[in-house]
Amino acid sequence: MSYDLVIKNGWVVDGSGLPRYRGDVGVIAGRIAAIGRIRESAREVIDAEGRVVTPGFVDGHTHMDAQIFWDPLGTCSCWHGITSVVMGNCGFTLAPCAKEDRHLVIRNLQRAEDISVEAMEAGIDWRWTTFPQFLDTLESLPKGINYSGYLGHSALRTYVMGERAFDKPATEDDLAAMERELRGAIAAGAMGFTTSRSPSHETPDGRPVASRVAAWDEVRRLVGAMGEMNAGIFEIAGEGVDRTDDNPGLRDYHRRLRDLAVETGRPVTFGLFTRRDAPKVWRTYLDLLEDTAAAGGRMFAQVHSRALSSVLSFKTQLPFDRLPVWKELRALPLAEQARRLRDPEVRQALVRASRERDEGKALGTEARPVPFEWLFVMETPDGPHRSIAEVARERGCDPVEAMIDLALEKDMEVFFLHPVANENQDYALELIKHRRSVVTFSDSGAHVSQLMDASLQTHLLSYWVRAKQALTLEEAVRMLTFDTATQWGFTDRGLIREGFAADLVVFDPDTVGAEMPEVVDDLPSGARRLIQRARGCAATVVNGETVLRDGKHTGALPGRLLRGPLASRS
Repeated sequence: MSYDLVIKNGWVVDGSGLPRYRGDVGVIAGRIAAIGRIRESAREVIDAEGRVVTPGFVDGHTHMDAQIFWDPLGTCSCWHGITSVVMGNCGFTLAPCAKEDRHLVIRNLQRAEDISVEAMEAGIDWRWTTFPQFLDTLESLPKGINYSGYLGHSALRTYVMGERAFDKPATEDDLAAMERELRGAIAAGAMGFTTSRSPSHETPDGRPVASRVAAWDEVRRLVGAMGEMNAGIFEIAGEGVDRTDDNPGLRDYHRRLRDLAVETGRPVTFGLFTRRDAPKVWRTYLDLLEDTAAAGGRMFAQVHSRALSSVLSFKTQLPFDRLPVWKELRALPLAEQARRLRDPEVRQALVRASRERDEGKALGTEARPVPFEWLFVMETPDGPHRSIAEVARERGCDPVEAMIDLALEKDMEVFFLHPVANENQDYALELIKHRRSVVTFSDSGAHVSQLMDASLQTHLLSYWVRAKQALTLEEAVRMLTFDTATQWGFTDRGLIREGFAADLVVFDPDTVGAEMPEVVDDLPSGARRLIQRARGCAATVVNGETVLRDGKHTGALPGRLLRGPLASRS
């Protein structure tokens, strides 16, 4: 027998959580054909001596719906071992929507997900109206990794209701039309249905995105349609009742989520973070997971591997950008900003201005004023990070002066971190290890100039496995592969088993991790984004073809559209 690919001499960590073993993995026609000692010839051989071989990582929470049109490789996710992603979270999708109405979809995405209008206009070839047509378009695109997608509530609502979607309740005719579209999408291969009720999600003109206008009965009816089809996952960005410990609406919200899972039989999922401003709330969500399971429902939380942080810099966004004196400076080219920052009078004016009250409203991961004890200098990818307050004390200067000096000393190539959630890493670890959580939620494709979380998988390996030894390598790999693949129903991925799809990652457990972020202008129309590469990843294989070698693209684009269960069965 001759193989297409053999990965030899590696330590196989197969995704199950069982102990590693030394072996070879042989691939034929995109599938794992043999595991053990392989002596036959192969068209391609990867020598994994001193490295581990694992299933490809699965990311269940991305927003790569637009990015896939101009970046088939799926950066930055692919650099960090991701071989399959789920798009369309939080109610935000590009379909259903006719080309002439795309401004409605773009309105939902622009501020809520920080995706450049210019990039979307220049980079998307709009060839669909319905969601099944959108899936067919995705099927036809070149892809480096595997993509799947939900149907988003905001797109569905605007498709049916037009401008009324942003300020009116749905009529019975509207609901019937939405239900028909949802049923068609699930039958064609949508992974499920998503919505947002989060106060962080607004349009550029300060209105709620379309899904936030919907009554809960509208949500129940649409999830109920999936229940009748016995297919699809329901993902929700929550109602904002978890920002304080004593919000009276929290109990009612949890009851509605539990009842929805039980009544429809559909899995319900959401992001779960800890917050220093509401230190007790996250445990009530753990109680909700257990209560739902006890009542017969299916529910799981999506958790992060570190603090969820805005990444700030003079090249992107700073906490003071909306203040008049700062706004004037920040409108200048970066080199001119640097020149003026060396002027003592300008510096003092900026320091004084930074103490003014910012009347603007920052949402999500947009920059906002923050106590300097909670603003950190990113000197290494994993930390620990010193606070600006600490640096200012060391230097004997104002914290804003410290930020300016740090930027000038590094030719404006310095990043600051503002944690907006998961500030307490002991709590983050408890969430990571919870039996009803999955480690995902990169938000890749969204917030592209605000945060950089495509590296959460390699952070799990470098920080919690190697540095802290809080997880075994086998445990961490299971979390990133089998656990995620199983929750999203990718039944032939997430394990190294004969007959499974050959999505594989070869990495060095002693060096794997994230590099420092970079700012690049590589989006269509030259729009800006943050990127972050990985170290220690020797190879990434997708459907049996090597896509990356030492972080460099081989030219192969073997990725596929992974359709949901009803389309798969047909």
